[in-house]
Amino acid sequence: MKNGLRYCIAALIAGFIAVGCQTVQTTRGGTVGVERGQMMMVSAEEVEQASSKQYAEVLAEARKKNALNRDPRQVARVRAIASRLVSQATAFRPDTGDWQWEVNVLSSDQLNAWCMAGGKMAIYSGLIEQLQLSDDEIAAVMGHEIAHALREHSREQVSKAMATGLGISVAGALLGVGEVGQDLMGMVAKVTFELPNSRLHEVEADRIGVELAARAGYDPRAAVRLWDKMASRASGSPPQWLSTHPAHANRQKDLAEYAARVMPLYEAAKR
Repeated sequence: MKNGLRYCIAALIAGFIAVGCQTVQTTRGGTVGVERGQMMMVSAEEVEQASSKQYAEVLAEARKKNALNRDPRQVARVRAIASRLVSQATAFRPDTGDWQWEVNVLSSDQLNAWCMAGGKMAIYSGLIEQLQLSDDEIAAVMGHEIAHALREHSREQVSKAMATGLGISVAGALLGVGEVGQDLMGMVAKVTFELPNSRLHEVEADRIGVELAARAGYDPRAAVRLWDKMASRASGSPPQWLSTHPAHANRQKDLAEYAARVMPLYEAAKR
């Protein structure tokens, strides 16, 4: 009886989640062939609106601290590189020509960069200065972050959090699982649903990123050099199974393979 009840509850949870989900194809496959369908429970418009508000708050806070676009030459350099990358985003998503793209440089020692839904980007001065990035390497960073936005990975993560949260809440209520049990269910859900897909997101962003760079006339092989620099600064990295990023050796091998695949695009762009 208990097993039968659990199966019924599992089917009920699956039904609740399936009703709210839709499978979407956010990008064209491109030369690198990223064609995975994605399950979404929240609209692109909602995520873009939230991202736009969050971005405005980040910029306002940086402005208060005099940490926004402090070096005009550096800002001009970053925006010129980003402009070339953005012009190639339509190869994956024609609708990005209508996005309200923004690019800013934040003064911080952090080695970081990101691109929110809808094309709201930031790169940290510490990343450029401490790693002494070339233009090709900046393009590798920004191409990777733009790829996350093209693939709507933040929307996908929100959707998965909604789906797993709904499932845990319903199961906990129906099965009478206590707080400790629900915590365990949450951890299992995280490892099962979030970590593997987060690593997958990184691989997709790596592959699309090198193609964007190549199409924009930046050497896609710079991505390999970039992650060598990043790895040299890391005090140690977690095992691949529990990391949201691919292990360094695996990442380097994949980047080298896909950089080679898009070299004809780079050579054509340089001509």
